[in-house]
Amino acid sequence: MSRLPRLSRRLVLEAPQRVADGAGGWSEAWQVLGTLPAEVIAGAGRERAGQGAALSRMAYRITVRGAPVGASFRPQAGQRFREGGRVFHIQAVAERDPRGAYLICFAEEENAA
Repeated sequence: MSRLPRLSRRLVLEAPQRVADGAGGWSEAWQVLGTLPAEVIAGAGRERAGQGAALSRMAYRITVRGAPVGASFRPQAGQRFREGGRVFHIQAVAERDPRGAYLICFAEEENAA
């Protein structure tokens, strides 16, 4: 059996929310869903040219406790984790084990260099 994850970091789970801008349009705001203990493991990184600056993008595997499908605190693609000023955009979520005791969130962090 694989080792148990070390859930030693506290990440804030956020979901995008459309908010009326008062001029007939919409803007995006982030709603806090809760704080989850997590294990964060860095993966491969890459760099690409952006508008006036290089952008570095780093992949992460973020492990959290399992939650039932549909639960508000179960991470899903399109949401993000925040840790202080750092933001991890969730790309996909999968069960880590057959019982679903833990979830692996495949996420990316992007930084302007």
